[in-house]
Order: sequence, then C-alpha cells, then structure tokens
Amino acid sequence: MKKLISATLTAAAAFGLVACDVDQTEEGEMPEVNVEEGNMPEFDVEGPEVETGTTTVEVPTVDVDGPDDAEGEPVTEPSE
Repeated sequence: MKKLISATLTAAAAFGLVACDVDQTEEGEMPEVNVEEGNMPEFDVEGPEVETGTTTVEVPTVDVDGPDDAEGEPVTEPSE
C-alpha cells in the first residue's frame, strides 16, 4: 500500500513539473548596498571558578590462583 501511494505521488509530481513552461522575461540584477562602519556588541562574561587537584586512592592487591588438580598442577582448559 505504501509503495502504491509513493508511486502515485511521484507520478503526480513528475506530471506537474512537465506541465510547466517557464520563460525568463527580464534580466535580474543585484541591489546596490552601501555598507557603513558599525559597532559590534560588547559582553562581559565571567565563567565559574573551578578548582582542580589530585586525590590518592589505595587499590588493594588481589591474588587469584586457578584451580589445581590432584597432583598440584594447574588445570588447563581443553583447546577447541
């Protein structure tokens, strides 16, 4: 249904563009502009005060041992 609506709208737009005949009847020209010196606005902006520093955090050491088999050898996972 969406495709039918889309095709109908596309066809209507195409017929509308084909039905127009546009001829230029007069040349256009840019207007004359006199640019004079101006004044930019001024702003007084104060940002927030931000304090930076460092903090020391102690991280505990974790010792992880894998499971051992009966002989005390580490168990290895079977490779695929």
